[in-house]
This record gives sequence, C-alpha cells and structure tokens, in this order.
Amino acid sequence: MSSKPSKRPLKVRIKSGGGRSPASKRWLERQLNDPYVARAKREGFPSRAAFKLIEIDDKHHLLKQGARVVDLGAAPGGWSQVAAQRVGSMEGRGNSVQGRGKVVAIDRLEMAPIAGVEFIQCDFLDPRAPDEIKALLGAPADVVLSDMAANAIGHRRTDHLKIMALAEAAVDFARETLAPGGAFLCKVLQGGTEATLLAALKRDFSHVRHVKPAASRPDSAELYLLATGFRG
Repeated sequence: MSSKPSKRPLKVRIKSGGGRSPASKRWLERQLNDPYVARAKREGFPSRAAFKLIEIDDKHHLLKQGARVVDLGAAPGGWSQVAAQRVGSMEGRGNSVQGRGKVVAIDRLEMAPIAGVEFIQCDFLDPRAPDEIKALLGAPADVVLSDMAANAIGHRRTDHLKIMALAEAAVDFARETLAPGGAFLCKVLQGGTEATLLAALKRDFSHVRHVKPAASRPDSAELYLLATGFRG
C-alpha cells in the first residue's frame, strides 16, 4: 500500500477573529487541510512525522527485523512507533527472543509509552545521555535516527545553526554507537552548512545522500541526510 494519502476534496478555511493571530490561523488551516495529519489520527500515530520515516524506509530499507535502533529527539513518538513495528521490538519480551529488535528513544520532552520502545526522558546534549542510551541498547546500534529540532526563534540563520549543531551532535553519537554496516538518518535544514556535514559523513559511510520524503511539506527547508554502510 502506498504511504501517500488520498487528496481531501474540500479545503477547510478558518474565519478571522476569535482571538487568533494571522500566524495561528494559517497554522490551523494547514493542519486541518493536511492529509497526513488526518491519516496519522486514523492509523494511530502521534504525529504526521511517522510518514516521513515510513516513506524513507519503504524506499531504502533501513529498519530490518531484529535491528537495534536509537531514536534521538523522539517525542511525540511517531518514528519510534514505526521503528518498533518494523524491527519487531513489539513482539515478545526479553533479549532471549530470537529475531526481536530493540528501540531506545530519548527526548527532553515527555512521551507517552509505546509498545516495544524503551524511553529516556533526558536532553540528548546532557553528557550522561550517550552512556544511558548505550546501556539500554546493550550492543552496537544498527540504525541511528534523529528528527531533532531546536526551538525556532524566527531568525533564519540562527535557527539553521541551532539545528545543524544538533545534527553534528547526532553524527558524533552515531560514529560512537553504530555497528559496521549501520545506517544513520538525520534532519537538517537547507542553507549551505549541510554540505559540510555531508562531506564529513562520506568519510565514514559508503553511501551518503539527501532525501526529502513526500510527507515533508514542500515549503519546508528540511531535508534528511541518509548515510548507509558505516565503515566502523
């Protein structure tokens, strides 16, 4: 089944007034008219972001049965839920279950429990965080995912640098944590500095590319860096 949602026949428009700012009105209209938002509610995902990972994985096959996965910046949990379903961490309990994957997620925000996901509520940039993740994981990771985003302040250059700093921290963690042959997927923003990160990843991975799934809004500057074949 295709991950692309069917088109909505009617566009919902919000009346002006009611104490809403123009920006709030635009955001609400976009949410109400976004078919991925509606589909996420129907299929039980906590956010539309789940479909970004679904579309990327359908094409590039990162999440294999039995894989160990780390999800950085996991809240509200869409990527973790997809990962748990695809690597089989929802099946059975205990490390003795053959072929059962493992998903460890971290975020400084609260996240509702998800079957098959072990969650750490902690800022990933806390110096203790990497060791806590590795302890729960119990072995090198096969996949490191990062959909982390810093709080935007509205200054484009500053926002870009903040999210790229998170991406660089995620790359450093992936280098320390991945098993040979592992994969890394990370959100970045278009703006020039992602090319530097791309070049750095090419030294450590066999294949590195930009990907932009259909579920990523066309007017968004977000891209994803996908690196596979970690050289270890």
